[in-house]
Amino acid sequence: MIVDPWVLLAFLPAALALNLTPGADMMFCLGQGLRAGSRPAIAASGGIALGVFVHAGLAGIGLSALIAAMPGALDVIRWAGVAYLLVLAVQALRAAPLGAAEARLVRPRAAWRAFGQGLVVNLTNPKVILFVLAFVPQFVDPARGAVLGQFLIYGAVMSLGGFIINGAVGVFAAGAAGRLAGHSRFARVLGWISAGIFTGLALRLALMQKG
Repeated sequence: MIVDPWVLLAFLPAALALNLTPGADMMFCLGQGLRAGSRPAIAASGGIALGVFVHAGLAGIGLSALIAAMPGALDVIRWAGVAYLLVLAVQALRAAPLGAAEARLVRPRAAWRAFGQGLVVNLTNPKVILFVLAFVPQFVDPARGAVLGQFLIYGAVMSLGGFIINGAVGVFAAGAAGRLAGHSRFARVLGWISAGIFTGLALRLALMQKG
């Protein structure tokens, strides 16, 4: 087996604890659930999970380490993420409340859009790059070979756990908001809340300290 079963067993609770820690990914899914509903929230969680898996793969081939060693590259990624989150905030403010018939028509597109947004938000967060580089290598054993395969296995575990937990948060938020979402005034309030979450994430990313 590529990964020592006992090491993998030790990795599981550590990864679960990290997935349960509130962060940008969880807040993004919360905002999606409040504004767009459960399906987009789950889709956003799927995009984030794919992003984590991509980060693990990049760390396994050494690309993330190279990027982390170049502060300029990290800054470009960080500010791209800030700009993208601010765009999402503006879109949340401009989005008009939908009626039931309109919601049925846009729901599939909204889910795919949320998936892509979750993926971009995760990939443009330098903290995820630095976190994967700091956390996952502690469980990788070069003596067993297939270092990339080990990174991918651990990345898959983190992705699955994050998908379940972040998706559950989004579904809970959607359920809490769903009863009143039909009221245009409340829908506007949800738009402001979502915009506030996205803006807060952008500010958090913009003020991120290096190292």
